[in-house]
Amino acid sequence: MSTASTLKLTVRGDREIVMTRVFDAPRTLVWDAFTKPELLQRWLLGPPGWSMPVCQVTQKVGERYRYVWRGPDGKQMGMGGVIREFTPPERMVGTEKFDEPWYPGEALVTVELAEENGRTILTQTLRYESRDARDMVLKSGMEGGVAASYDRLAEMLAAGVTQPASRR
Repeated sequence: MSTASTLKLTVRGDREIVMTRVFDAPRTLVWDAFTKPELLQRWLLGPPGWSMPVCQVTQKVGERYRYVWRGPDGKQMGMGGVIREFTPPERMVGTEKFDEPWYPGEALVTVELAEENGRTILTQTLRYESRDARDMVLKSGMEGGVAASYDRLAEMLAAGVTQPASRR
């Protein structure tokens, strides 16, 4: 039986946004969903109608990653950064900067996964260069896009999409 979980968003200090979500799946499966391009392209899409034609990931500290999303109107939004920490299957840290910046500076994004009783607790912390940058992100509607993406991830995990074909 699956238990519904929702995104919880809080602010910490002057520059951070902390998002948590519980997934009914083991940590290794959630980790795979965050680190394998073929899985990221299925769920990290934001609002309905968006796609991710470019998904370049790395699992090495110091290397760059890049995502490009395409909206229903054909407009593209690109973003990338550098991996600073990578500790499978529990923690990754990287920078985030958009091609067309809509907030000043870059963000530092930390994803932490903890497993309890076969469920994974995701904590994602975004630290911005200033309070103004953080507040711009909070006002952007980002929370709705993240919630929609995490709902898709939960559905994908529930359907066993991250399992090898021989185990489905």
